[in-house]
Amino acid sequence: MPTVLLIEDDQSIADMISIYLSEEDYNVHWGADGQQGTKLFNTIEPDVIILDIMLPDANGMDLCKEFRTVSNVPIMVISAKSEVSERVKALIIGADDYLCKPFSMRELAARTSALLRRSAISNHSVQSTPPAESGEIDPQSIKIDMEKRCIYLLNHPVETTFSEFEIMKLFWMHPGKVFSREELLNKIRGIDTFVTERTVDVHITNLRKKVEIDPKEPKHIKTVWGVGYKFEH
Repeated sequence: MPTVLLIEDDQSIADMISIYLSEEDYNVHWGADGQQGTKLFNTIEPDVIILDIMLPDANGMDLCKEFRTVSNVPIMVISAKSEVSERVKALIIGADDYLCKPFSMRELAARTSALLRRSAISNHSVQSTPPAESGEIDPQSIKIDMEKRCIYLLNHPVETTFSEFEIMKLFWMHPGKVFSREELLNKIRGIDTFVTERTVDVHITNLRKKVEIDPKEPKHIKTVWGVGYKFEH
């Protein structure tokens, strides 16, 4: 039974989410504010986090960023703020999905299931590394450990969000293949999830900052003008 950490200060909304997800066979733990949510995060090891942005004692964005620095657990932000700038900001700091209030319980459950499904598939993938023609390790190369869900640059681990890792894994498994923004969106979110092409641009920008020696002159994640992006070892 998947464990959901719900951080939401509105008890009526929290009750509805908890009841609905419990009926869908989720084990829901509720934190009514940032302090309770952080305490639960450190004790229950959630499989997914549903996080409200406006909390009485904390900024949900700050909590999201804090959680992301220590864990790759999928994070879904829920908020009454529907502006594109707010959704982009959440994605930049580490959220994997953003759901605007009011929303249907059915959609919330579907998105939660999608996040968990993609996380489970990735976590059970077999570790794989790119072949080295010379038999020696190139310290400049990017490597991905599927089992640990970790990207290595210069043999040092790089922290990524759930969606960033999914994009990087897709790139790495298909070097040289050009992916359109729409293809990348469909791969990381599913065709039924509301996202924009700007979402992909945000993830690409963040990935370049993390894996490129010079993000302004990328040697690995390259833009194919008018089409999308491609990855080169």
